[in-house]
Amino acid sequence: MENKITLRTGILFLLILLAAVSRLLPHPYNFTPIGAMALFGAAHFERRWLAFVLPLAAMWLSDLALNNILYSAYYDGFVWGGSALVYASFALIALLGMAVLRRFSWGRLLGSSLAASVIFFLVTNAGVWLSDPVYARDLTGLMASYAAGLPFFGNTLLGDLFYCGALFGGYAFLAYRFPRLQPAA
Repeated sequence: MENKITLRTGILFLLILLAAVSRLLPHPYNFTPIGAMALFGAAHFERRWLAFVLPLAAMWLSDLALNNILYSAYYDGFVWGGSALVYASFALIALLGMAVLRRFSWGRLLGSSLAASVIFFLVTNAGVWLSDPVYARDLTGLMASYAAGLPFFGNTLLGDLFYCGALFGGYAFLAYRFPRLQPAA
């Protein structure tokens, strides 16, 4: 039984890590696996702390590579200053996944994926509104920040849907093919 859980946890982590590494490949803005990673971890890790730690750690490691190697000319610090709200949005997405996806269905996954995109959009664009002096500190400024973020929302939505399909579908295939990966009853 112990090996079964260890193997399952290892495969889950490997899938999350592969998804995080995909961020290093060229992709359209906001077409990333992060929301899907948070939902996937929340749905599959029996230990709730792993549902937060492993997807966020994988994201942090890929952020380090992105911010300090690929995009080092654009960032002064070790990590991007606004990353705290990005990480907070994914913690909220993990909470959503814990609440909704513990009883899995493809319909719940679709709804959670759509909600994850909305959570990311609302939290991160509110953060831009709070931190960017371009936006007035009133409802008009907040709405302007959301309007400026709209062109990126479509890719967020498509990325969450694509990567949820890849992670959840890929794991479902593996668990079907190798029954030892199915959760302990």
